[in-house]
Amino acid sequence: MATTRALIFANGLLPDLEAARRFLQTGDVLYAADGGTQHILRLGLLPDLVVGDLDSLEKEDLEMLNAAGVRIVRHPQDKNLTDLELTINCALEEGHQSLVIVAALGGRLDMILSNLSLLTRPDLLERDIRLDDGVEQAFFLRHEAHISGKAGDIVSLLPWGGGVEQVTTIGLRWTLTNEDLNPYETRSISNEMQTSEAIIRVGSGLLLCIHRRQKSPE
Repeated sequence: MATTRALIFANGLLPDLEAARRFLQTGDVLYAADGGTQHILRLGLLPDLVVGDLDSLEKEDLEMLNAAGVRIVRHPQDKNLTDLELTINCALEEGHQSLVIVAALGGRLDMILSNLSLLTRPDLLERDIRLDDGVEQAFFLRHEAHISGKAGDIVSLLPWGGGVEQVTTIGLRWTLTNEDLNPYETRSISNEMQTSEAIIRVGSGLLLCIHRRQKSPE
């Protein structure tokens, strides 16, 4: 089973290339979901694997990838899964337990919602998998999660698919202590980190956490 982290680049918007570069780690395996290849190339890197129908890749880039010996798994355009889901499946088949999906939070609303919903797939909920573009990260939790950041970062908690019970937060400005949250309420939006780490605990239910980092000073 692979112990390295998989970074999967989707074909959405990447608002801050340098912010994305900062969370790259030595040993990361880089997967590209079709047009997500462009983000990896803009970072001056090559993907380890490209997956999709390749309709978002320029002919010249495809030729360059082939010449560089990059692995490519091509699918037909008429398919039941998005390029991102196909790429996630490849990463899982190769044994990765920790996945970061980059450039999946910007662009078309239907794709953003689809990407978030994808994380609730039963075989993904118990894995360490997050959407992250260097500015914002989004992930689901059922039990406990730790958020690393800095004071002033924004943290929003959204119940997903129903109410969430016994929510407790540590390190946020407005504290929750064994409180219940409902999806039609907005009370858990735009909380603030008070320290470099926040802890969220959930008794039952599925909670979407969105962490927006403060912009680093130039």
